[in-house]
Amino acid sequence: MTRRIAIFTDDPGWHGKQLKRAFARRGYAANYLSLTDCRVDLGQSGGVAIPGFEHELPDGVFVRGVPGGTLEQVILRLDFLHVLPLLGVPVYNSVRAIEKSVDKAMTSLLLHRAGIPTPPTWVTESESQARALIMREIALGHELVLKPLFGSQGAGLKRLASPADLPPGEAYQGVYYLQRYIGGVTGSWEDYRVLVVGGRSRAAMTRQGTSWINNVAQGAACRPAPIDPELFRLAEDAARALDMDYAGVDLIRDPEGRLSVLEVNSIPAWRGLQSVVKDNIAAMLVDDFLDRHVVREAREQCA
Repeated sequence: MTRRIAIFTDDPGWHGKQLKRAFARRGYAANYLSLTDCRVDLGQSGGVAIPGFEHELPDGVFVRGVPGGTLEQVILRLDFLHVLPLLGVPVYNSVRAIEKSVDKAMTSLLLHRAGIPTPPTWVTESESQARALIMREIALGHELVLKPLFGSQGAGLKRLASPADLPPGEAYQGVYYLQRYIGGVTGSWEDYRVLVVGGRSRAAMTRQGTSWINNVAQGAACRPAPIDPELFRLAEDAARALDMDYAGVDLIRDPEGRLSVLEVNSIPAWRGLQSVVKDNIAAMLVDDFLDRHVVREAREQCA
């Protein structure tokens, strides 16, 4: 019997090809499909219809993207990821991990509750509160960074040095996510990305930005990260705080040398990271998924 994996993505690209090859090396056929093509159908076994899996559900699901849309559309797409584990189909990362990390406010709250250092952060719907906060922080000698509550790859980031820099709330869907700007330890624009897989830091890089935004998608250069046990431990703690199977953890060292976690990504890209590490990252992820979830699930069903 052919063992099959569904890779949820709307743009397989380089990452999809890497995953498909890694699954094939383990004897699994991988199909690309979009969550937008799935539907609820109570006439089907389990109540869900997944294109290409009409007669038998996949052995596992690897999530590479959850498309945006209306609130109703996004909730429906997440519904499929919620119900699949109830039908015995492992999902990687879990939908709860994805929900927690895609919402930057929840990520910040969970990091804070776990005692993990992260920059001071405020989230409000009130423009007047946001302006008052900017004025207070400027008086203390700080700038702020405004981020979309739901966003990735450095898109929409705006550095605020004055209340006049604050855009209207509609530009950020009516929510101001404000985080104190942390400059680099040497005054240069750089931070770190650590890939945590199965609870362990498995790969890391330093991202050197062409501006204060250090995302690879925004043109940052990648180079190997220093061997730093504190950096790796903090990344592992952050992934654990959000209960993630794997995570791309972004960290920065402030001018005093203290590390802080900036973001935790549940669907991280790794092309830049792959360019500076020898181990095959797709194989690393696939092995972790299969060995800890898919194969274990099959054994438990047989038992």
